[in-house]
Amino acid sequence: MAADPIALDGFLDEETVPGDLHGSTARFRLTVSPTDERTDEMILPCTVADSELAHAVIHDLVPGDKLRVTGYLRLPRTPDEPIWLVVTKLAVLETAPELSDPAAVATAVIERYGPYVCWFDADTTGVEVFTEGGRWVGTVPEPDAIGALLEAFERRQAANGE
Repeated sequence: MAADPIALDGFLDEETVPGDLHGSTARFRLTVSPTDERTDEMILPCTVADSELAHAVIHDLVPGDKLRVTGYLRLPRTPDEPIWLVVTKLAVLETAPELSDPAAVATAVIERYGPYVCWFDADTTGVEVFTEGGRWVGTVPEPDAIGALLEAFERRQAANGE
């Protein structure tokens, strides 16, 4: 393990899971996106060994939460070992947006693209896109068009001085 702890901000995109049968440890994957470029994004496996923190991770966190994790990076020693972060501290920076219609949630997926949130509804091919703060960016008819929508939105923001 590295000697100095590191701190990373990222999003929890999936449910957390217990690391053992008793729930005294926890595991999750953090999506870290330091820039707006998808190529800079990484998914970092995380593990929590402290039983109190593990309980909070398993029972209090939900996909979509923005987290700040602090811990020690565990690098692989052989090609078949994974890399992961041993989390010693965790803070919720933003909670996932609550959706009022549980039936809609069951047929939808929320995915983050840097500072944007995309709402994929399984009943349609269209995608609603918002900023992290909830500002509507637009709707695209197909997921392949998200990149073009975001580029156009960012050009408008730059032209308006925002």
